[in-house]
Amino acid sequence: MLSDPTGSWTPVALSVDLPPGTVVPARTPAGPIALWRSASGRPSASADRCPHRGMRLSHGFVRGETLSCIYHGWSYGAAGNCLRIPAHPGLSPPETIRVATHPVEEAGGVIWVGVGEPATQPPQLAGLVPLRSLQAQAGMAALEAAAGAKADENGLLETTQNSQEIRLLLAFQERDETLIHVLLDGDSSLLERIAVSRAVEALRRKAEAIEAEGSSR
Repeated sequence: MLSDPTGSWTPVALSVDLPPGTVVPARTPAGPIALWRSASGRPSASADRCPHRGMRLSHGFVRGETLSCIYHGWSYGAAGNCLRIPAHPGLSPPETIRVATHPVEEAGGVIWVGVGEPATQPPQLAGLVPLRSLQAQAGMAALEAAAGAKADENGLLETTQNSQEIRLLLAFQERDETLIHVLLDGDSSLLERIAVSRAVEALRRKAEAIEAEGSSR
């Protein structure tokens, strides 16, 4: 996570995992969000709760440039304003009906969501491309212990495991859960991608064992 006095950026997903017209659940330090991409390709982040009846918007669907709740179909724009209430087709929803939103930036194949008002842009991760994302049932401290290295202020952790150089972009989820984005040099071969993926899975298992051992004490 990129820290800033007024806000922060969190790498919540890879661009490839959010094609146009889809919505997925994600987490930030401020709580759960509905991460969605409109039909035109614009990514947005909305609080994961419909103001109407509290249904999770991440269970909803994307129609054109709007995110719709699956319960009663209330639809919201990227700015959070309610645009349509199906039960009242002739009504222009008042501006007071809104869902909270967060700033979103895409950089180097990674989708970053801002919490608060970050004064800087997320890191560009020059020369690196994302390989995959995976969840670890382990906190940041356990992952750092397993890797024998510390993540920097951007959440980037670099280590060598089983002779493989590994770069991980870490995002805090909950106390004992971390989202891992695996990064590679842009010119990595298929065999190198497979080797790094296996090494990261081994690192995850090691971190989860460390977490479990610490929880049992």
